[in-house]
Amino acid sequence: MVFMKKSEAVILSNLRNNARESLTRMGRRTSIPISTIYEKMKNYENGIIKKYTIIMDFGKLGFNTRVNVLIKTTKECRDKLKDFLLENKSINRVYKLNNEYDFVVDGIFRELKDVELFLDRLENEFGVIDKKVHYIVDEIKVEGFMSNPDSIKYNE
Repeated sequence: MVFMKKSEAVILSNLRNNARESLTRMGRRTSIPISTIYEKMKNYENGIIKKYTIIMDFGKLGFNTRVNVLIKTTKECRDKLKDFLLENKSINRVYKLNNEYDFVVDGIFRELKDVELFLDRLENEFGVIDKKVHYIVDEIKVEGFMSNPDSIKYNE
């Protein structure tokens, strides 16, 4: 198990909550010197931090249909399907699985008919053996992991 110093846990949790907060404000609030925060962030950008981004309300942008789809395909079609999923603009996340299914995808669509077109294409072009579609009704918790420094194990 990887442990980190308490100051590192505090910095990372603050970034998880608001990556746009100024270093000055973060330093004042956490009592960690700005130079320490800056150096830690630069080190994190070389490995821990993949990218800075925002969390959007897609429904307010007109994308009202969200699905998670478990997909099982033939071994011969797996790479072709993976490439399709990576390039598809409606797919938000793709995970490779190790058990019964090959992939789980998070898709964001304007309407139900767009989902149906996507699912039809999966079956017709990519050797899909089985799929399970779960329509997301409500988003209850988003990006909560490591957002509280007290929930992180650290070295003193």
